[in-house]
Parts: sequence; structure tokens; C-alpha cells
Amino acid sequence: MTTGTTLTKFILEMQRSYPEAKGEFTSLLNDIATAAKIVTREVRKAGLVDILGGTGKENVHGEKVQKLDVFANETFIKHLEHTGYLAAFASEEMDDFCPVPEYYPRGKYIMVMDPLDGSSNIDVNISIGTIFCIFKRVSKGDHPDVNDFLQCGRNIVAAGYVIYGSSTMLVYSTGQGVHGFTLDPSVGEFLLSHEGIKVPEKGKNYSINEGNYAIWDDWTKRYIEKTKEKREKSLRYVGTLVADAHRTLLKGGVFLYPGDKKNPKGKLRLLYECFPMAYLFEQAGGIATDGKMRILDKTPSELHERSPLIIGSKTDVEEVLNFIKEGM
Repeated sequence: MTTGTTLTKFILEMQRSYPEAKGEFTSLLNDIATAAKIVTREVRKAGLVDILGGTGKENVHGEKVQKLDVFANETFIKHLEHTGYLAAFASEEMDDFCPVPEYYPRGKYIMVMDPLDGSSNIDVNISIGTIFCIFKRVSKGDHPDVNDFLQCGRNIVAAGYVIYGSSTMLVYSTGQGVHGFTLDPSVGEFLLSHEGIKVPEKGKNYSINEGNYAIWDDWTKRYIEKTKEKREKSLRYVGTLVADAHRTLLKGGVFLYPGDKKNPKGKLRLLYECFPMAYLFEQAGGIATDGKMRILDKTPSELHERSPLIIGSKTDVEEVLNFIKEGM
């Protein structure tokens, strides 16, 4: 499709390829895009209005909640709860899931999200983002329940992220490839900029938090040391999952947030971060694993379950897996 095509037109054209489609994803993705525009507006004003800094509270993970975290969470829920397409939400910022209020129609989809990934970077003007993932509801009756969220990653029907950087980009997939749209502020529309994104077979970058070296498992230390010796890759690490994953998706290489001696089960959230990124990378021809199994083969046992995450180019991730096998 032509570069510059609006998000709405692109989704409608994709929808026409499936006669049975009812247009629900078209409306849902458009509402996600609208919420992202509003968050973009506030991010762009950060420092000029009272949107920076902490709220004085902690979320369920024990992390300090930023004002922009709360704003993003409320904005996405507000713009999606009335659509009639969703039954409930779960968010990294909420202790429990949130059903759509009974005064709105409840739909057949469930949405999980990290409304503002990279909170610690907000105050220093580094790229942050929103990550989302959609499942079909599995419960019966009028009220959704926790089992709607504790589904295997293979059941994902759509996923994506918005990155608020030098430009705002929306990247998503509904199972027909990965497509990126850049917000043109002059017209207020997301326009097609990256159609059919494919992860390069091999990349020149690796991305990991080397500040954790002291608590890494032995295989992680050996992999990084060998990578440095070979001098074939450069370290690139922002500290915002969306930013590091976005670079890896476009340029190839590998992103690692493995388990370690302090967090053997990993640190990233399976539902809100690992599942969406794994879905996108597989749709783009890459690999997503926790080091032992495919991320999308996992089934969470709780809403805020954590997991190791290794994503990237096929050749690069396979190299990492070889180091893991050698360490067993």
C-alpha cells in the first residue's frame, strides 16, 4: 500500500480481505490511536505542565507511580471502555483487572496493556511507550473473570505498541504481518511509514542492562564476553522496552532481559510486555523465547507474572540459545 496511507484506510483495506470480518478491529485500533494521540500531546508538554514526577504511590510491583503513568492508564481506559468491543482491561498499573462498567455494552475482547512503559525515563526526555495485547474472551455469562486474562500466548489476536520518541509511531499486528504508522502532527493522523516490517536475519546490535552483570547467570556472562571479543556487535541499551525492542525490530540483533540470581523468573511482565513483543517479533520473522521455551507457548498463572525475555533476529537468538544449552 502507498506510504502515507492513513491508519483507518489501511485497516479497512486489510479488512476487505476477510469477508467475515465485522470491522471490530478497525474501530478498536482507531480508538487506541486516538488515545495515543492524547498521550502524545501530554508527553510533548511534559515540563511545561504539572505532568512530571511521582504521585507518591507505588503500583503492585512496588514501583513508584509517575503522574504520566496514571494519565496514560486513565486515558486508554476512558477511550476504549465505551466502544462495545471490550469486556475488561488489565494493566500493569492496576492490582486487579477492570471490567467494562455495566452501563456500557461488553464485547468479546480482552485487552492487557502497559500504559506507559519506561516510567523512569519520563523526567529525562527519553523515549517511552505504550504496549498492548488483545485476546478473545473465554468466560461465559455477563461478567468477565480472571481466566479471560490467563490465556496461552497462542490465543493472542492482536498486539502492538506506541513509541513516543522523536516522532510518535504505532506498530501493530493482527496476524497479517507487522505494520508501522507515524503520527503526522500537521494533520493529526497516523500515516503508513513501515509496511510489512521484517526483522533482519542477523543484526549488529545487542541490548542488555550490563548494570546487572554481578547477578547474571554464568551463561549470560559468557555470551556477553564472547560477543565483546568477536567485536561484531555494538551495545545499544535505552532502558525502555519499547525503545530497545523497536530498534531491534527494525535493525535486527537481540534484546535480552534474562532471569538472574536475584530474579530467576525474570523481571518483565509476561502479559503486559513479553506477550505483545513476542507476538510482534514472530509476525516479523524473528524469535521470542524465555531461554527455555517459546514465549507464546506460555500460560500465565497470575495477572502480574514475570518472565525472562529474549527477542530478536533468528540467527542472533539461536546463538544465545546455544550458550544457554552449553550452560545446562
